[in-house]
Amino acid sequence: MVKAYLRYEPAAAFGVIVSVESNITYDSSGKFLLAPALEKVGVWHVRQGLCTKNLAPSPASRGPSLAVTSIASSPSSMIASGYADGSIRIWDSEKGTCETTLNGHKGAVTVLRFNKLGSLLASGSRDNDIILWDVVGETGLYRLRGHRDQVTDLVFLDSGKKLVSSSKDKFLRVWDLETQHCMQIVSGHHSEIWSIDIDPEERFLVSGSADVELRCYALKHDLVDGQPVSWINGDSSTQNKWEVLKLFGEIRRQSKDRVSTVKFNKSGNLLACQVAGKTVEIFSILDEAKAKRKAKRRLHRKKEKEAAKGAAEVMENGDTNLGTGEDGNIPLVTAADVFKLLHIVRASKKICSISFCPMTPKNFLAILALSLNNNLLEFYSIDNSDATRSLAFELQGHRSDVRSVTLSSDNSLLMSTSHNAVKIWNPSTGSCLRTVDSGYGLCGLIIPQNKYALVGTKEGTLEIIDMGSGTCLEAVEAHGGSVRSIAALPNENGFVTGSADHDVKFWEYRIKQQSGQDTKHLTVSNVRTMKMNDDVLVVAVSPDAKYIAVALLDCTVKIFFADSLKFFLSLYGHKLPVLCMDISSDGDLIVTGSADKNLKIWGLDFGDCHKSIFAHADSVMGVQFVHNTHYMFSVGKDRLVKYWDADKFELLLTLEGHHADVWCLAVSNRGDFIITGSHDRSIRRWDRTEEPFFIEEEKEKRLEEMFESDLDNAFENRYATKEEVPEEGAVALAGKKTQETLTATDLIIDALDLAEVELKRIAEHEDERNRGKVTEFQPNVIMLGHSPSDYVLRALSNVHTNDLEQTLLALPFSDALKLISYLKDWTSNPDKVELICRVATVLLQTHHNQLVTTPAARPVLTVLKSILYARVKECKDTLGFNLAAMDHIKQLMASRSDALFRDAKSKLLEIRAQHSKRLDARLETKEEKRKKKKQKK
Repeated sequence: MVKAYLRYEPAAAFGVIVSVESNITYDSSGKFLLAPALEKVGVWHVRQGLCTKNLAPSPASRGPSLAVTSIASSPSSMIASGYADGSIRIWDSEKGTCETTLNGHKGAVTVLRFNKLGSLLASGSRDNDIILWDVVGETGLYRLRGHRDQVTDLVFLDSGKKLVSSSKDKFLRVWDLETQHCMQIVSGHHSEIWSIDIDPEERFLVSGSADVELRCYALKHDLVDGQPVSWINGDSSTQNKWEVLKLFGEIRRQSKDRVSTVKFNKSGNLLACQVAGKTVEIFSILDEAKAKRKAKRRLHRKKEKEAAKGAAEVMENGDTNLGTGEDGNIPLVTAADVFKLLHIVRASKKICSISFCPMTPKNFLAILALSLNNNLLEFYSIDNSDATRSLAFELQGHRSDVRSVTLSSDNSLLMSTSHNAVKIWNPSTGSCLRTVDSGYGLCGLIIPQNKYALVGTKEGTLEIIDMGSGTCLEAVEAHGGSVRSIAALPNENGFVTGSADHDVKFWEYRIKQQSGQDTKHLTVSNVRTMKMNDDVLVVAVSPDAKYIAVALLDCTVKIFFADSLKFFLSLYGHKLPVLCMDISSDGDLIVTGSADKNLKIWGLDFGDCHKSIFAHADSVMGVQFVHNTHYMFSVGKDRLVKYWDADKFELLLTLEGHHADVWCLAVSNRGDFIITGSHDRSIRRWDRTEEPFFIEEEKEKRLEEMFESDLDNAFENRYATKEEVPEEGAVALAGKKTQETLTATDLIIDALDLAEVELKRIAEHEDERNRGKVTEFQPNVIMLGHSPSDYVLRALSNVHTNDLEQTLLALPFSDALKLISYLKDWTSNPDKVELICRVATVLLQTHHNQLVTTPAARPVLTVLKSILYARVKECKDTLGFNLAAMDHIKQLMASRSDALFRDAKSKLLEIRAQHSKRLDARLETKEEKRKKKKQKK
C-alpha cells in the first residue's frame, strides 16, 4: 500500500521590519510608510508604530518566494511593487488585495514611478528596458530600449508627456511618450548614474553618481504660444528645439561615497542626497529672489577682492565663471546660489533608502524616513537649526542574523537569539513579547514551566533570563570558549553544555535567595565535566538519558554512557565537521548533519551508518526529528528546509521561502509546526496541513519543474536569436512569454478546435432536418450552453489583458485565420469592441505577409474592414457624448454656485486633511493645558 504523508506549508514570517533589496516610500496620505520585508510589503502606521497590513503574494503562487526590489505609491490608494523575477504587482492599499500582476521584464525591477494622475506606471529593470504600463487597463503599452546597462531611475516630466531615465551606462535619456522616441541623450557623468529626481514645480532635475558633485539641470517648458522657456536666467532663445535638459551647474557633496538616492520633498524646498554609507546631506533650495540676492553678494565680494588686489579681471573656468554678465554688473544665478547645504544626517548604520513624508508638520520643514541595513526604520525631524531622530521601529525584529530558535515544552513561547539581544515571541501570532539585551547568543533552552530560559553565548557565559520580567538575572562564567550547544536532560533537573574549550559540562538547577531580598531565583551549578580532545560543536542526549553524543571538530561523533561517562561508540564518516545532530524519540536512530552537505543516519545500537544522503547544496546547519516518529527536518545554507523519512531514506518535501542561509530549526512537540531562523533576519513558521501527498507525486513534480526550467533556459539561451544592441530609442512590445501565456494559447486552440467540431455537428444536423429526419440536437456539454462563437470569445476574454499580445503571438497561422473568421460575429457586442480591435491589430501585424497571400482570408478581411470602423466610431461617439454630458453637468453645477467646480475626490481628500489637522490641534491644546496645570501645581 502506498503511504500518504501530510504536507507542510509556509504559514507566517515575522521579525523583518525592513529588508535591504528595495526602497521605502510613504503612501499619498503620509500616514503610512511602505517598507519591503523580503517577499512582502509592510504597511506601517507611522504614528502608532504598528504594521497594519502585509501585502504578500497569495500562497497559491508556490515556488521560491521572490524579494521585493522596488516600491512606488500612486496619488490614489494604488501601490506598485516590483520583484526579483521582473514581475510587478498592483495593490489596493485600503483593501490589502492584489489587483493585477504585470509580466514584462526579464530581470529584477529596479525602479517604479507613477505619473501625477496615477494612470501610467513606468518601470525600469536590470534587463536595460523601460516599460510603460496602463494601470487602469492593466496592460503594457510599450517597451523603450536604448540604455546599454541597468536602468536606475525614472522621472515623468511635462504632465506625463515626457520621461527621463538614468542608467549605469552613465547617460540620461529624455523620451517623448507621445511619439515614443528618445529625443535627447545627456552625457557628462564620469561614472554610473544611480538616482535622479525633479522638484514639484519642474524647475530642476538633479542627478547623482559616484562623482564628487551632483549635476543639476534646468528644464525647458513649452508655453501656450509655443515658445520654449527655461526658468534659469530667463534664457529661452539659445535652446535647441529638442533640448529639454540643460546643465545648470554642479552641487558639491561632502561625502566621498557614491550617491544612492536623491529626493526632493513635496513642497520642493529641500533636497536630500543619500550616499551608500551612513549619511544623508540635506540641501535647502532658495527661491528666485533669494538666489539672485546671493548671486549679487557673490559678485560684490568678487569685485571687492579684485579691487583690493588691483589685478585685472580674470574669468575662471567651471562653475565660477558664471559670475558676471556681459557688462560685468548683471549677476548670473548658479547652482551654488540655489542649493545651500543645511544639515548632514548621520545614522548609526549604513542607510539603504530614504523617503520624505508628503505631509509637512507644523514645527518642522520635513520628516525624513530612513531604512537601515540592520533591520531598522528611523525617522528624523528636520528644521532650520537641526535634524533630530524623532522615532524608530526596532522592537519587532533582530538587528542581525537569528542564530538559534527554541520552543517551550508546551509550544506557547519561542525564544530567538542574535548578536546582542534575546527575543521572546508568541509563535502563533508572530508578536514580539519581550526583548532582553544579551551577549552573542549561539544556543538557547527554555526551562519547563516557561519561567526561565538559558542562553549560551560566544563569550563563554550562560545567561539566565527571567521570561516574565524580560530581564537577565545572572551571567554564569561557564566555559573558557564559546558555548556552542545546550541539551536538556530528560529528567528535567539539569542540562549539558558543549564548548570550544574542549569541555562538556553537566549542570543542575538550583534555587537561590539573594541576600537582603525575599525573592528567590534560579541559578545553575556545574556537577560534572568531561574533557574532550577537540572543540565540541554539538551535544545531544538520548530520550532515555542512557547516552550522550558529542560532535567534535575532528569530524567524528563520540557517544558515551551518560551515567558513567564511559566511551561507547565513535561515528566516523563525515569529511567535514558535524554542525548538528539529533536522536529519535525511541532512541534507535541518530542523524548527523555536516559542513560536507551530507546527512548521515546511524543506528544507535551498533553505530552503523544506515544511509548517507547528499541533502543540501551547502552546509547542513540544523536537523531535528519529529517527536515519536522517524520523520525529520533539515535546514542548510542553501536557503532550503527539507522534510525526510529516515526509515525509507526518502526526501518528502522541499520548503522554499527563506532569502538567505538558514541557521537554525525548532520542531514542535506534536510536529504540527516548525520554526526556522535565517541570515535574512526572518523567523518563519511552517504549519502541517490536512492535505495529503505521495512521494511519487512529489518526485514527478520536482522532475517537471527541473525539466521546465531547463527547457526555458535552453530555448532562451541556446536557440533564441541573439538580441542585437537596440537602436537609439527603439520601441518593442511590453509583455513577455511566460508559462501563463503558453497555457492561454493552448486553451484558445482547444476552444477553436472544439468550436469547429461543434459547427460541423450543427451543419450535419441541419442537413438531416432538411432531409426530413427530425431529431433533437444535443449540444456539447463541455461548451456550457454557449454557441461555438461565444465559447471561443469566452476563452479569449479569460486571457489576462497584459498577456493578450504574447498569447496571440504564439498562435499558429491556421488557428489565427480561424480566430479572424469569428471577429465579425463578435462586433455586434458593444462591450467587446476594444478586445476585438486589439486581437485584429495584433493578428494582422503578426501574420500580414501570409494574410495578403492567402485568398481565403480576403473576404473575411473585407467584411471586417467595413464593420470594424463603424463599430469603433460608434464607441467613440458614445464616449464623446458622455464626456460632453459630464462637461455640461459640470458647467451647470458651477453656474449654480459661486465656488469653482472641483474634482469630488480631491475635495474629499482636502476635507479629510483639514479634519485630521483640527483633531491634531485639539489634542495639542489639551496637552498644553495639562502641562500648564502641572506647572501651576
